[in-house]
Amino acid sequence: MSVREATSADACGILACLSAAFEAYRDSYTPAAFADTVLTPETIERRFQGMTVFVATGKSGEIVGTIACSVVNAEEGHIRGMAVLPASQGSGIAARLLAHAQSHLRTRNCKRLSLDTTAPLTRAIRFYERSGFFPSGKIQDFFGMPLYEYIKAI
Repeated sequence: MSVREATSADACGILACLSAAFEAYRDSYTPAAFADTVLTPETIERRFQGMTVFVATGKSGEIVGTIACSVVNAEEGHIRGMAVLPASQGSGIAARLLAHAQSHLRTRNCKRLSLDTTAPLTRAIRFYERSGFFPSGKIQDFFGMPLYEYIKAI
């Protein structure tokens, strides 16, 4: 497995990965929140324009995971859209993707990272907390459901 920066040619594979990873949570999300999470061909292009997107690929080049990140301001980087195919979960791919995004943001002088998550993603929340993130206490509306901010100093 390797991690590399994605290109627009990876859009279909990223969409498939997001869809597969979040399908089990569809009923826990509002329809608009789910659509914003798994993206569409149009919204993935906006993601490429506003963020750096990375993919984890398997031995045959298939996309098995993805993550996106961007610099928010001089001090903060934001992580979004992390997903790993269900069959590949628990194999260390998420940790490699997160480390790659953190490294990318650190080289851009970010001192703090943020990410947002929803309550149904309990396994992801445990992973983020094991990775040094903690809840900031900031909660926003995410298309009719709570969105919890987690932060980490780097």
